Amino acid sequence: MKPLHQRLNLYTNGNETYTFVPAEPVGARSLTIYRNSGDIVLNAPNAPLPVTAERSGKTIYGIFGIISLTLSEYIIIVTGRELRGRLMGQNVYRATDYDILPLNPDIQVAAPPHLVEAHLLALVRSHLAGGTFFFSYAWDLTRRLQAQWTSLKEDGDKPVWEIADDRFFWNKFLQTRLIDVTTGNPDQNLSPYILPVIYGTFDIRAERINGHHLRLCLISRRSRYRAGTRYFRRGIDEHGHVANFNETEQILLVGPDDTSVQLSFVQIRGSVPVYWAEINTLRYKPDVQIMDLADNVTDAMRRHFKENTSIYGEQSLVNLVNQKGHEQPVKEAYEKYVAQVNMPNVRYEYFDFHNECKHMRWDRIDVLLSKLEEDLTRYGYFHLDSAKPEPVRLQTGTVRTNCMDNLDRTNVAQSAIAKWMLNQQLRALGLLHETDTINNYAQFMQDFREMWTDHANQISIAYSGTGALKTDFTRTGERTRKGLLEDGWNSVMRYLKNNFFDGARQDAFDLITGSYVPRRGYVPVSLIRDSRPLIIRAVPYALSFSLFMILAGLTLPRTSDYSLVYYFLLWFVLLALSLVFAFAYGIEYVSWPKLVPLTHVIYYNGPGFRSARSGMGFSIPLPALEKLGTQGRKLAEMHRRTKSKLDAVEMGTKERVD
Repeated sequence: MKPLHQRLNLYTNGNETYTFVPAEPVGARSLTIYRNSGDIVLNAPNAPLPVTAERSGKTIYGIFGIISLTLSEYIIIVTGRELRGRLMGQNVYRATDYDILPLNPDIQVAAPPHLVEAHLLALVRSHLAGGTFFFSYAWDLTRRLQAQWTSLKEDGDKPVWEIADDRFFWNKFLQTRLIDVTTGNPDQNLSPYILPVIYGTFDIRAERINGHHLRLCLISRRSRYRAGTRYFRRGIDEHGHVANFNETEQILLVGPDDTSVQLSFVQIRGSVPVYWAEINTLRYKPDVQIMDLADNVTDAMRRHFKENTSIYGEQSLVNLVNQKGHEQPVKEAYEKYVAQVNMPNVRYEYFDFHNECKHMRWDRIDVLLSKLEEDLTRYGYFHLDSAKPEPVRLQTGTVRTNCMDNLDRTNVAQSAIAKWMLNQQLRALGLLHETDTINNYAQFMQDFREMWTDHANQISIAYSGTGALKTDFTRTGERTRKGLLEDGWNSVMRYLKNNFFDGARQDAFDLITGSYVPRRGYVPVSLIRDSRPLIIRAVPYALSFSLFMILAGLTLPRTSDYSLVYYFLLWFVLLALSLVFAFAYGIEYVSWPKLVPLTHVIYYNGPGFRSARSGMGFSIPLPALEKLGTQGRKLAEMHRRTKSKLDAVEMGTKERVD
C-alpha cells in the first residue's frame, strides 16, 4: 500500500491558486487548485512556486475533501491532529481541527455573501466539530484485519483510497473531485493526497497477563450509507443499507512486535432491516410507523443479508427489541420478513432484554451467551501468526445485534460477547488456564470495560446526541443507582436534542455524505425561511411570555394589596392553552431536516401499522376549540402541500454521488 503525504505546506497566490507542497520527501509533486476554474493539477517534480505566492502559517495534515455549495466550492483541510496510538507499527490519528478554503475569490468563509451559504457552511463546520474522525497515512483503517490479509496479494501497491472499504470511507463523497482527476488521467495521480477517514472510535492499550505483554485494540467504523440521527434515519432503504450500521473490531496483539501474533473478532450492529420509522410529535415516545411494502421490504432485506453474508460469512441475528408495548410492532415486522426471506446462513435469535434483565439482574445476559455459544464457537475469530504462512484460523461468521436504537442494549450485549470471545482467545494462546478468566486480572478488566464504555458513548453521541445508557454496567459490571440517575439525565437530553436540534444535524450528515447535493448558482431560501402559518409560529411566544409572567408574579416584590388570583388564572390559562395547542400540533414544532425532507414518512398512509397519529391537530376537537382546530388542520395541510412544492422546486439534486 502506497503511503500518503503526512504534512503539507499551503501557498496562496492571491485570488488565483492554492498550492499544496509536501513537506517530505523533497521534490515531491505539488498540487495546485485554480480558484476561478476549479481545475486541479499535479505539478511536475520540483516545480517552482509563483513569486507572489504566500505561505500559510499552519501545517496541513491532510485534505479532508472538496465540497460544492450554492455559491462556491470549498476545500476542507485538516490543520490539527492528535496521536491516538500505533497499530501494526503505524500511527493512528484523530483529526482535531480544520480550515475551510473557498475557491470563489469573492467569498470569505467568515462572512459569506448570502444567508443560505452561511447556513450550509455552518452545517459543514458543525459536522466536523461534532464527529470523531480517525485516519492513518500508512494503514487502512477502513478494513478489518482479515479483509486486509485475504486481499493482500491483489492489493499490491494500490493506493489506500482504492482498496478502502467503501462503506466506511466516510469522506469518499468529498474526495470525489480528487478521485475523478486520478482515474481520468494516469499522469495526474493524486493518490498521495487522497486521505480516507473513518467516523467511529479507536482505542489501543498495553496490557499484561501472567507475564505476557499484549495490546488490546477496539475500533468501530460507521457506515456512510443511510447515515444520520436517531429519529430521522431508521430501518432500511431500497439498496439494503440500514441506519446506524457499525462494524466493531476487537484486536488482540501478542508479543513485543505488533505483527507477531494478531487476533481479531468482528461484530456488527444496524437498525431493524424493514421500512419503519418513529415520528417525533413532542411526546416522549414518538409514533411508531411500519411501512408494510411487501415485495419492497423482502427485496431490500435480502440485499442487506446477501451483502453481509458475502462480507462476513454466516449471520446470527440477535434482536433485543421488546416483545410488548411500544416496540412490539417493530419486533413482529422483523420476524415476519426474516421468515419470508428465509436465507441460508442467516439464523434469527430473539432475546427479551428488558424482561430477562429486569430488577437489575444484568447477570442474565449470560442467558443470551448460552444461546449463541454454539454459533460463536463455529464462527471463531481471525488468528494470524507471522511464523506461519497461512492464518491459524479465519472468522467465518458474525453476530448482528440490534435493539430499537442499536445503542444501549446493543452495547451491553456486544461487550458481553466480546468478553466471552476474548477469554476463548487467551485460552487458545495458553495465556489463560481453561477455568481462568480476565475477571481475575483487575487492571486488564478495568481497561476492557473502559474501552467498551467509551466506544458505546461515542457511537451513541453520533446517533442520539448523548452518551449511551446502561454504561455503568459496561464500566463496572454492575447496575447502580447512580447509573440510573445518569441514564435519566441522558434520556431527558436525548428528548430535547432529538425533538429540537436534530434537524440541522441530519442536514449536516446529508450534506457531507452526498445524500443532498446543492445546486450551484441557485440559493434555496426555503432552507432559512420559516413558512409555517402565523398561528403556529405565535404559540411558542405566547407560551414563553405566559411562563415569564407567572414567574414574575411569584418573584417580583408586590406594590399592591390586590389579590393575584385573577392575574395567575389568566396566565395559567394561557400557558395551558399554549401547551395543549403545541402538543396537538407537535409535528410543526419538531426540528425536521430540510435538505432531504421526510414528508413521505411523516404523512405515510399506505399499508402497515401506526401506533397513533399524534401531533397533527385536534383529532377530537374540544368544544371551545373546535373552530380553531378545524382552521389549524387546514393551515397545517396547506403548509404541508406548500412545503412539498418548495422542496420539489428548490431542494436541488438529492441523488447520492459517489
